Amino acid sequence: MDLTLKSTREAFGDAIVDIAHKDPNVVALTADLRDSLKLATFQENFPGRFFDMGVAEQNMVGAAAGLALDGKIPFAASFAVFNPGRNWDQIRVSVAYNNANVKIIGGYVGFSNGKDGATHQALEDIALMRVLPNMVVLDPADYDQATLAIHAAHKYVGPVYIRIRRDAVKSIESIVNSYIEKKSIGFEKLKFEDKFEIGSSQILKDGKDVTIIATGAMVEKAIVAAMILEEQNISAKVINLYSIKPIDRDTLIKSAQETKCFVTIEEHQFMAGMGSAVVEAIIQDFPIPVKIIGVNNTFGETGNQDELLQTRNLTVDNIIYNVKEVIKLKK
Repeated sequence: MDLTLKSTREAFGDAIVDIAHKDPNVVALTADLRDSLKLATFQENFPGRFFDMGVAEQNMVGAAAGLALDGKIPFAASFAVFNPGRNWDQIRVSVAYNNANVKIIGGYVGFSNGKDGATHQALEDIALMRVLPNMVVLDPADYDQATLAIHAAHKYVGPVYIRIRRDAVKSIESIVNSYIEKKSIGFEKLKFEDKFEIGSSQILKDGKDVTIIATGAMVEKAIVAAMILEEQNISAKVINLYSIKPIDRDTLIKSAQETKCFVTIEEHQFMAGMGSAVVEAIIQDFPIPVKIIGVNNTFGETGNQDELLQTRNLTVDNIIYNVKEVIKLKK
């Protein structure tokens, strides 16, 4: 794949159609967001397996839980501010408590819905979902990885939450491989089709001075920051932590032992998100200095995604700054 921009919501729309052709138990539910979440093709191909519940996310998840308990594999999709933001109680009791086989798609996460303003920007959804027993939480970086995440969720028996974004992003595989062509240090050639495992992660670059851990749309920024740091004689390991729960504790502990400091970055609140999950995973057995980059206790505002990321310091420059600061804290 070249650097053509494709969105993770497109990956969801394409993947669920592919899966549904092979599995008659797959059904799709949405809350009046068929076009936004790319479910039009699914409806056209499987009209009897598509349910538009209207602007009623709580009913949507209740219906999805019932379908799951009757043997179906429902994908329930809406904007993440409403799913899980509005229907968290139904997700907790009807889905997680029952360990129901429901796949929850949280659309337009982070600032990818920037022009709709703060009320439609999901910056708390990782925290809401990773605290629930039985819930898997995935945050794929691009179209390819989102496709694999949807397929993995379909095969997994139990509740899964997947974050998807509105805006198109570059292929991480192509970005990394372009650095390899320039003979950049530390990168391994990627083949995204080879592996995607719930509970695993992806090492994009090796390094010895610091580990940068990113998820979702922040993975590209971590890669760019690592290359700039390499030019400054700082060797950064880069991990794409696409599975936030269950978390790849073994890889994190090994990386902590090797580099002895972490910087994490996510398009989510600083508190209770991916960075907090990383700290929880390592703190009892191998405590090291960690800098967490996230939204610092604020809501969003209206603007395009790049502008909003800049105002919240979710930038390459801030990764580089925090890397240099955390290295100073190493014993």
